[in-house]
Amino acid sequence: MKIAVIGYCGAGKSTLARALGERYGIPVLHFDRVHWAPGWQERDRAEAHQMVQRFMENPQWVIDGNYTNFEYERRMAEADRIIFLDFPCLACLFRAWKRFFQNRGRTRADMGEGCPEKMDPEFVMWLLWKGRRTQKKKWLAAGLEKHLDKVTVLKSQKEIDRYLEGLLC
Repeated sequence: MKIAVIGYCGAGKSTLARALGERYGIPVLHFDRVHWAPGWQERDRAEAHQMVQRFMENPQWVIDGNYTNFEYERRMAEADRIIFLDFPCLACLFRAWKRFFQNRGRTRADMGEGCPEKMDPEFVMWLLWKGRRTQKKKWLAAGLEKHLDKVTVLKSQKEIDRYLEGLLC
């Protein structure tokens, strides 16, 4: 089983990926752990690319994140399931704000080491605007369109919960 979890920032990609990994007993890769080096520094692209390629050699995986420069076409092609979390922007902002208060001053397990949880104006702009630009929406739609037979779109926490309840192991 290979599962790609994509969607908007703050929608719950990492949480869902972790739950799927546990449910199926397969490894999970969080792209935020690959992209971010300690101190919120972007990791060298070649190093990050190698990390992703090595992980994708696993016979089964769950990968959480959008990052187009991390084997996007290959991920979508190899995935048995693609789950797109298409939450409204205010719901994502609320979820990210809640996550910030739950993890303030700590680094989440799905984040790069040495990158404590933060909520700054740049991140809020990404949540509400930059991460939802027309170009990004078109890119997401185009990537999904090629693989509609294996795409599931979830638009709320209730839909995620129902999806997880309905999975057969």
